[in-house]
Amino acid sequence: MVNLGDVFPDFEAETTIGKIKFHSWLGDSWGILFSHPADYTPVCTTELGMAAKQAPEFKKRGVKMIALSCDSVTDHNGWIEVCLQVIVN
Repeated sequence: MVNLGDVFPDFEAETTIGKIKFHSWLGDSWGILFSHPADYTPVCTTELGMAAKQAPEFKKRGVKMIALSCDSVTDHNGWIEVCLQVIVN
């Protein structure tokens, strides 16, 4: 189990921005790692949609955000469109 203050284990993943190695992608930045059970669930869509809306404020502060789930990158790309609707509305 990972606790606050622990270094999160490094991993490689195919993402919507291409393949990343977590620690290399994060670099010297602070990070927020969201974990959600599946794309298209109402709570996850609302929470991550609102986090995306706040992304410019986090970026100004040097904080990178990333979300993990068990779904495919193809599913994520479709789901991003749904999350963007949450932001707009």
